[in-house]
Amino acid sequence: MIATPDRTPLPRSFFERPVLEVAPDLLGRLVVRTTPDGPITLRLTEVEAYDGPNDPGSHAFRGRTARNGVMFGPAGHVYVYFTYGMWHCMNLVCGPEGDASGVLLRAGEVTEGAEQARKRRLSARDDKELAKGPARLATALDVDRALDGTDACAPGDTPIRVLTGTPVPADQVRNGPRTGVSGDGAVHPWRYWVADDPTVSPYRAHAPRRRRS
Repeated sequence: MIATPDRTPLPRSFFERPVLEVAPDLLGRLVVRTTPDGPITLRLTEVEAYDGPNDPGSHAFRGRTARNGVMFGPAGHVYVYFTYGMWHCMNLVCGPEGDASGVLLRAGEVTEGAEQARKRRLSARDDKELAKGPARLATALDVDRALDGTDACAPGDTPIRVLTGTPVPADQVRNGPRTGVSGDGAVHPWRYWVADDPTVSPYRAHAPRRRRS
């Protein structure tokens, strides 16, 4: 018998820990996006850790900017960025305020509100692909820059909340290099995923973008 996921919201103290502790511990947790059409719930199956000034792969490696300001704290807030002029990606800020560390939410299983996600992800061949990759995840949850800075730990109504869910046992967690990260940051094995889960995205090494002739 499968246990019912715990729907208790995660406290801010969960996110105030070092990012390399928080990232694997997010697997199996539930992200709830509240919309006018009803809630969409996602069970996290893949994440990546980014360790701020200690990590050349992080947006915050070279310091604070208007774009990455939310990463500098406090913990438990949502950092949303726009990439390739096309896609949004969603992160959760971790660690002590000022450390600028965060976890990119890479993939998950939509467990509630799939009918909404399908309308936003018309190219998905089945429900396993609704949130299979960070841009797909943000699209499925209707996340864009308007939600940058949202406090996922705030009391009362908030557009995004993270619930306890069902944590994944350590023997089912895998880790390896992060997808698409280049340079010195490519060596860090800070991508974590649930073993054999069909919603996990495929690994791709960094490939330089070619300029159009």
